Amino acid sequence: MSKFIDRVVLHVRAGKGGHGCSSVRREKFMPLGGPDGGNGGNGGDVILEVDGNVHTLLDFHFHPHAKGGNGKPGEGNDRSGKRGEGLLLKVPDGTVVMSTDGEVLADMVGVGTQFIAARGGRGGLGNAALVSKARKAPGFALLGEDGQERELVLELKSVADVGLVGFPSAGKSSLVSVLSAAKPKIADYPFTTLVPNLGVVLAGETSYTVADVPGLIPGASEGRGLGLDFLRHLERCAVLAHVVDCATLDPGRDPISDIDALEAELAAYQPALKGDEGLGDLADRPRVVILNKADVPDAAELAEMVTPELKKRGWPVFTISAVSREGLRPLTFALADLIKEYRDAHPKAEAKRAIIRPIVKGDSGFKVIRDPEVEGGFIVSGERPERWVAQTQFDNEEAVGYLADRLARLGVEEELVKLGAEPGAPVTIGDFYFDWEPQISAGVETMMTRRGADPRLDQTERIGAAERKHASRARRGLIDDEG
Repeated sequence: MSKFIDRVVLHVRAGKGGHGCSSVRREKFMPLGGPDGGNGGNGGDVILEVDGNVHTLLDFHFHPHAKGGNGKPGEGNDRSGKRGEGLLLKVPDGTVVMSTDGEVLADMVGVGTQFIAARGGRGGLGNAALVSKARKAPGFALLGEDGQERELVLELKSVADVGLVGFPSAGKSSLVSVLSAAKPKIADYPFTTLVPNLGVVLAGETSYTVADVPGLIPGASEGRGLGLDFLRHLERCAVLAHVVDCATLDPGRDPISDIDALEAELAAYQPALKGDEGLGDLADRPRVVILNKADVPDAAELAEMVTPELKKRGWPVFTISAVSREGLRPLTFALADLIKEYRDAHPKAEAKRAIIRPIVKGDSGFKVIRDPEVEGGFIVSGERPERWVAQTQFDNEEAVGYLADRLARLGVEEELVKLGAEPGAPVTIGDFYFDWEPQISAGVETMMTRRGADPRLDQTERIGAAERKHASRARRGLIDDEG
């Protein structure tokens, strides 16, 4: 049995970039062939794409984890690693991508629309790409970056022109079944419809879609009944149609009070996509009132009584019977005219273009603050310094010196001095912890004496990468001092 899923939590992780290669060409009659280490391949992205043949998020309900392929490491003889295989995930039209705290990241409308859910890590540079005036033959390469890892919330909001709203058993499913070729479940008990049903209606040369939303009750905007789960399917509708049961036997109910109760819920609901395509709040959408079950004599009389009151509100009123199909033709053409009029007044926005924002003059691209947990410590944050640290081989002196040069050119050393950092001050960048040593001539073009070594570094005064991580984790209380 198929299952309709319109909200899932998706865990995505892009592929890791391949490590760069540190290699020197060795051929006969070429004793100084020079560095020839290739770059690592980039990790594969995880991409969401709208597919017209997908109508539910069911696949992600059963498979909530998605991972891109890792990039291959570089090799000698200037051979770059292969790029990691990307992962393309198909989603239905109308999918909204949000963060776990509710921030809308992407509104995916239109077949072919894509969104990069997680970006693959960059491959590390090989030593052939790190050659400079000071480093004729680098004895190190850069490590590949980890791929982006995110937890996303996917919500499906139906793309329909007309949304049918009404109390349970008002006849919405029956109306969809006679207006279109859709075959929703119809029964004589409340909440028969548990998922939205979409149908395509043809009125002359105009076609439009109608969404049958599960029955609403007072308090739906606060989570009562099924309303909170399915009110979002009305957010993209250009026209809202009240389907009123004029033959109900429930005490205290009549067409006017039913409409007033549902109008209060529509006004109270705050759509996540407020202003999407210029549609605005649900309370601002055009209304149509459909008085159903006119085949019942008492219902027909009641519909005739309330019609003048409803027309005073400026809403078109149609008395129909989904069973006998009375009044359906005028209704279908009236809905087509309203949709065309509203869409003409609210044209769809042009496709979003990529916006390139230049770096503000004076923006260093990093930030240095005092560490609130460590006395005399500092924390350096920023995309570039954190990436550079993650790509460094800390068991290689020359790689550490190269990192120091990069940080100095960026201005990290100067900023630490301004903030009063003392020699040996603990500095944290990303997941790594350092004892700052300003006496190292960082940023100075120092000629390297041998591959893999840096004359500015003293092996006895430097701790290895494993010890750095251990010290950082112990300092933050993740492990005890004994490991």
